[in-house]
Amino acid sequence: MINTRIHGIIDYLTGALLIVAPYLFGFATGGIEQWLPQLIGGSIIVMSLLTRYELSVAKVVPLKAHLAVDLLTGILLAASPWLFNFADRIWWPHLLVGLAEVAVVAMTKRRPETDIRHQPQPSYSSHPRP
Repeated sequence: MINTRIHGIIDYLTGALLIVAPYLFGFATGGIEQWLPQLIGGSIIVMSLLTRYELSVAKVVPLKAHLAVDLLTGILLAASPWLFNFADRIWWPHLLVGLAEVAVVAMTKRRPETDIRHQPQPSYSSHPRP
């Protein structure tokens, strides 16, 4: 299982990769094959900044909602070359990163390591104090 801290690191790296991938891999055409991964990359970074886990700044979005969005955007990204008819030009970055996003969701723990609700509670002695 991937803990939520590692998931956060993966999210920030994936978001950045998706933003620059069109330029790195030669599909910066101005079309949907370029702007869809860039839009998803930006949304991954924003969502990560707002999620209730270790590497966020605002802790507003519940982790389960974050993972659901990751799953949906991963499926969309993986299917996008065929949904939007650009598979004849470029498909492999969209498919690979989309499937990786789905796999990361499947392997991520559902609670942050720092979730206070699951921290050990102090034990109190059953012996009365003098």
